[in-house]
Amino acid sequence: MAIWSAEIKEIERLQKSHLRGEFPELEKELQYLIRTDDENVALLYSRRCLEVIITDLCECELKRSRGTEPLKGIIDKLQREEKVPSHIIASMHGLNTLSTFGTHPKDFDPEQVKPVLNNLLIIVKWYLKHKDPVTYGNLKAEEEKIEAVQDKIPAPIILRHKKKLLILISGILVVVILIMTVLGKFDVVKLNNLVKSGKSIAVLPFTNLSNDPEQEYFSIGMVDEILDKLFKIGDLKVIARTSSERFRNTDLSLREIGHRLGVASIMEGSVRRIGNNVKITVQLIDARTEAHLWSEIYDKDISDIFLIQSEVAQAVGRELKAVINPEEKQLIEKTPTTNMGAYDASQKGIFYYSKLSKHDLETAMHYFELAIERDPGFALAYSGIGRVWRGREQMGIISSSESSPKAEAAIMKALELDTTYSEIYHAFGGLMTWSKWDWKAGEAYFRKALELNPQNADVHSSFSHLLNILGRPDEAMKHIETALELDPFNPKIKSFYGVDLMFVHRYDDAIKEFREALDLNPTQGVADGNIVDALFLAGREGEAMEMQRNRWKNNIEYSRVLEEGYAEAGFKGGSKKLADFRADKFNTTYSSPIAISNLYIKAGDTSNSILWLEKAYEEHNPNLPYLLSPIYDKLRDNSRFQELARKMNLPYKSI
Repeated sequence: MAIWSAEIKEIERLQKSHLRGEFPELEKELQYLIRTDDENVALLYSRRCLEVIITDLCECELKRSRGTEPLKGIIDKLQREEKVPSHIIASMHGLNTLSTFGTHPKDFDPEQVKPVLNNLLIIVKWYLKHKDPVTYGNLKAEEEKIEAVQDKIPAPIILRHKKKLLILISGILVVVILIMTVLGKFDVVKLNNLVKSGKSIAVLPFTNLSNDPEQEYFSIGMVDEILDKLFKIGDLKVIARTSSERFRNTDLSLREIGHRLGVASIMEGSVRRIGNNVKITVQLIDARTEAHLWSEIYDKDISDIFLIQSEVAQAVGRELKAVINPEEKQLIEKTPTTNMGAYDASQKGIFYYSKLSKHDLETAMHYFELAIERDPGFALAYSGIGRVWRGREQMGIISSSESSPKAEAAIMKALELDTTYSEIYHAFGGLMTWSKWDWKAGEAYFRKALELNPQNADVHSSFSHLLNILGRPDEAMKHIETALELDPFNPKIKSFYGVDLMFVHRYDDAIKEFREALDLNPTQGVADGNIVDALFLAGREGEAMEMQRNRWKNNIEYSRVLEEGYAEAGFKGGSKKLADFRADKFNTTYSSPIAISNLYIKAGDTSNSILWLEKAYEEHNPNLPYLLSPIYDKLRDNSRFQELARKMNLPYKSI
C-alpha cells in the first residue's frame, strides 16, 4: 500500500461525493491519480489537475488564454490581481514546485507525495466553491479548518521550510513517469477501418511560390504544422510527411499516390511568402476518384499563420466526416508561441536539424537558441535544442557523457513549460532509454507521447525497440507495424523494422527491409550498420562480405586489413583482422566498442567480444541495451555476459 494512501482516499472521497460530471477534464485527471500507486505518476497527475484549474482561471479570471505561459507565471498574476486567496496561492506554488522538480525515481523521496496531494486537495476544494458556491458551500467548514491549521504555523518556520525545500530540489533532474495503457488504442486494424470509411489523408509537399529557395523551410514547415494538427484528430488516419515527401514532383496520378500511401484523400497546396504577407492555397481531393472535395485560399498576415493551420485541419476533418472532440479541438487551436520571430527561427531550426550533418546541427542550434531569445517560454524551441544535442551524440560528434545532461536539461525545460506535446515526451523517452538506461521511465514517456498523439510513427518505432530490449517482441511488432502503416516510406522506420525482425529471427525479411531503406536513403545509418549482422545470422557470409567491402570502400586502411584477413581465412578471417586493427587503434582513433565486439562475434572470438561489450558498458554506449539481439546468442551462457545484463537490469536471454 502506498504511503500516501490516506491522502488518495480523501481525494477519492471528494471525487465520488462532489464531482458528478460538472468538471469532466478535472475528473479525468483525478481518476488517473486515484488509480496509481506509483509516486512519479501521482506527481504528474497532481500537476495535470493543477494545470486544468489554472488554465480555467486564466480564461475566466484573467480574461485571456493561457497560451504557452508556465504555470508559475499565471499563478503570480492571479496573486497580483487578487483573484485567488493567498493561502491557495501558496498551495499552488508548493504543488507546482514539487511536482516539477521532485520526480526523479532515483533521487525523489516518496514522502514528498503527501504534501503535494494535501495541497491539491486544498486547491480543488477551493476551486469547486469558487466555481459554484451554492452547490459546494458545504465544503467551507472543512476548508476553514485547514486554513486555521495553516494560520497557526509561525511565519519564520514556513520560510525556513521553503528554504530547505528550495535547497532540496535545486539539483534534482526530473523524470515524469506515466505508466498506463495508451488511451484509445490505435493499431493497424483501426487504421484500416479509417481508410475504408474514407477518413484518411496524406498531405503532399506544398509548392514554394516565393521564387526564393531560402523560403523552402517555410513551405515544409507549413506542411509539418498542418500535419501536427491533423494528427490530433483521433478519428482520422494521417500519413507522416516523410512518406508523402517521396512524391514531390512525381508524375504519378493522385489515384496511384493514394493507393501507395493507403489513403482515401490527398491534400495539395502552395505557399507564397513576401515579407509578412502569406498566401496559402490548399485543396482536398478524393484519391479514389480524383474528385475535388474542398479548397480555400488564405491571404493573410504572418501573425495569422496558426489560425490558418487550425482552420485547414478542422475543415479537412469536417469534409471527411471525422469526429473532432472538444479536447482535440482545443489542442488544434493551441498556439505554440505568440512571437512570430521566435516561430520563424524555430521553423528554420527544424529544417536544418532534419539534415543531421555537423554543420547543419550547428545551424539548427543557432536558430533554436534565437527562438528562445525571442520567446523564453517557447517549449518546442527547448525541445529542439535537446534534439540537437541527441543528434550530435547519434552522429558521433560528441560523447554521450557530454550530450546527455545538456539534452536532459533542455527537454526538461520544455516539459516544464508545456506538457501537451507528444514530441517532448518522445525526446525524453529516447533520452531515458538510450542515454540513461532507465527502462521504466523510457516506457512511461513513450506511452505518454502516444497518448498525446497515437499517430506519431516515430514514437511507435522507438517504443518497439525498447520493448524488444525488454524481451517483449509481440508488443514490439504491433508498434512497428503501426509505424509502417502511418509512414510506409520512411527509411528510418523501415530500418527499425529490420532490427525488430532480427529479434524474432526473421533474417531474410530483415535484410529485405534494410535493402529497401538503403534504396530510399543510401546513408541510412541503422540499415547500413545492421544489414551485415542480418546476412551473417542468415548464413549468407558471401553477401555479408560484399556489404562489408561496400561499407568501407572509402576507408583505405579498413579495406586493406579486411581483404588481408579474408585472403587468409575467409569471412571470419576478415572480421577478425578488422576487429584487431580497430581495437589496436582504439586509444588514438575512436571506434564504437559495440562495432568491435560484433566483429569479434563474426570471427568466432567470444572472449574478445565480451571484453568489448564490457568496454561499451564503461562508456555507457547507447547501443549496448540490445543484449537480446540474436547476434549475441553464442554469449548467453557466459557468466560475464549474464553479469553485464544484470548490471543493466535487463534479461540476458528471451523468456
